Amino acid sequence: MHYKIRQAEESDLDILVGFQLKMALETEDLKLDKQVLSNGISAGLKDGNKATYFVAEYNNIIVGTLMITKEWSDWRYAWVIWIQSVYVDEAYRGKGIYRALYNYIKDKVKNDSTIGGIRLYVDKTNTIAQKVYTNLGMNGDHYQLFEDME
Repeated sequence: MHYKIRQAEESDLDILVGFQLKMALETEDLKLDKQVLSNGISAGLKDGNKATYFVAEYNNIIVGTLMITKEWSDWRYAWVIWIQSVYVDEAYRGKGIYRALYNYIKDKVKNDSTIGGIRLYVDKTNTIAQKVYTNLGMNGDHYQLFEDME
């Protein structure tokens, strides 16, 4: 299967909101406020300093997405790209969509000397995603994430 990877546009807002509502329910049994989520994604689509969304299309249908944000690393004197908000439509899972999205981002990182690497976080119980990330050469051996979220 061949997927077209592209930066998301404001016209993709409804599908991105729908994907994130499903992802939160599937991975954390969390029901997000649709309007707050829509406002958050819209803000990211309009301001690349907040976030950049990418989508995977198959036959002109969006079948997967991810968002990247940047974190400054003084240790690397470079940005670290964080992959977040990953979602692949259930009907298309296991077909290499996330791999295509990840490789697209990885190629961008390789060709940009201002970026020092890629990170992501995953729920401890999401073992399927952990296997996918491991198979792509990522490791979860070094850091543990702590948070204080309201």
